[in-house]
Amino acid sequence: MLPYVLFGIREIPQASTGFPPFELLFGRQPRVLLDVAREAWEQQPAVHRTTIEHVREMRERIERVMPIVREHLVKAQQVQQRHYNRAAQPGEFQRGDHVLVLVPTAACKFLDTWQGPYTVTEKVGPVTYRVRQTGRRREDQLYHINLLKRWVGTGPQLSAYASSTPVVVDMDPQLSAAQKSELQHLVSQFPDVFSPQPGRTHVLEHDVRTPPGTIVRQRPYRVPEARRHAIEEEVQEMLRLGVIEPSRSPWSSPIVMVPKPDGTLRFCNDFRRLNEVSEFDCYPMPRVDELLDRLGRARLISTLDLTKGYWQVPLTEQAKPKTAFSTPSGHWQYRVLPFGLHGAPATFQRLMDVLLRPHQAYAAAYLDDVVIHSETWQDHLEQLRRVLTELRRAGLTANPRKCHLALTEAKYLGYQVGRGLIRPQEKKVAAILSAPRPTSKTQVRAFLGLA
Repeated sequence: MLPYVLFGIREIPQASTGFPPFELLFGRQPRVLLDVAREAWEQQPAVHRTTIEHVREMRERIERVMPIVREHLVKAQQVQQRHYNRAAQPGEFQRGDHVLVLVPTAACKFLDTWQGPYTVTEKVGPVTYRVRQTGRRREDQLYHINLLKRWVGTGPQLSAYASSTPVVVDMDPQLSAAQKSELQHLVSQFPDVFSPQPGRTHVLEHDVRTPPGTIVRQRPYRVPEARRHAIEEEVQEMLRLGVIEPSRSPWSSPIVMVPKPDGTLRFCNDFRRLNEVSEFDCYPMPRVDELLDRLGRARLISTLDLTKGYWQVPLTEQAKPKTAFSTPSGHWQYRVLPFGLHGAPATFQRLMDVLLRPHQAYAAAYLDDVVIHSETWQDHLEQLRRVLTELRRAGLTANPRKCHLALTEAKYLGYQVGRGLIRPQEKKVAAILSAPRPTSKTQVRAFLGLA
């Protein structure tokens, strides 16, 4: 049936031009079934023309038709523009605006979703913008304005803790009363940053890339009855924080409960099988010795520990089902970056490097451990303010109980730094000195990990 329909369409005038496309291409009316029947009935004598006459007549007809076609086309475009603009609104983006981009998903190229937010870096044309997509292989890409939508954040969310209780952060006891007052005033301006609740950044998302058609499905490990209550408490806490959500994913990785030194249990996911099939992210980690060299000469040092750092990075929609896990109470999947994925450190380090790149002269980060170092008091206050402002813009929070501000000597990455010195922490040295002598390969590996 379709070939006959296509054959009949040849003689139908196109709405915009008023002529059939066949006539505009060949300069004559198409000869269809009705024309053949009419010729058979009328039996008119055939008209013979030379090739030159045929080409001349075709050219003359096209020249007569084209002005009419252009006139019809202009009128049709005006009508189309009027209908389209009924629901359209003029829009414009400025450099630095956050936008969502309508792009195909990785799982299905025919399914478009709004992804982001990303940052507009340049207006290239009247309706074309260059957008910085941090974390993607091609970070800077051009988009038509119709594929962009302004992103409006929810704004800083002050937790009950931050709004009802003054933020208390550890400070150097050797500071003067005036310096402590200045520092406390600065801290009080960032109650949304100093919070025990994890934030949620909009700078980038973490993706888990796996070969098409691959699914990791493992049976849950046996859970002792004595640990079921601890698992349920952890699941409810993660639900409250928006870390996980109910899942119908075919993926599943087991969970394990690891004892902490204080006797409590740590909720962990065994993502080893998922990591085996996931694409590796080779983003480099900073060298610890280079960071320590910069800190050893500083007179004032502040350290910030981000609150459950990984949980502040959202997952892409296609990555969420791959993080699914089962507990006695149901099947769940992560909404944010979980611990245990081999690409997690690279993604988080990339995030911190992007945020602190404008402040690299006085600030650095090794994963979620941020350090600010300065030579003078006023410089330290101003530089600390800039870093806290950057964290606020990114939607990140720092645990006030683990932050230490304006110290002359600080603990960072297992070392004691400041006052021109770099030395290991005494607790680390004591643990190595008191460790029993290894007698097996397993004990040697454990000792090397301790050292």
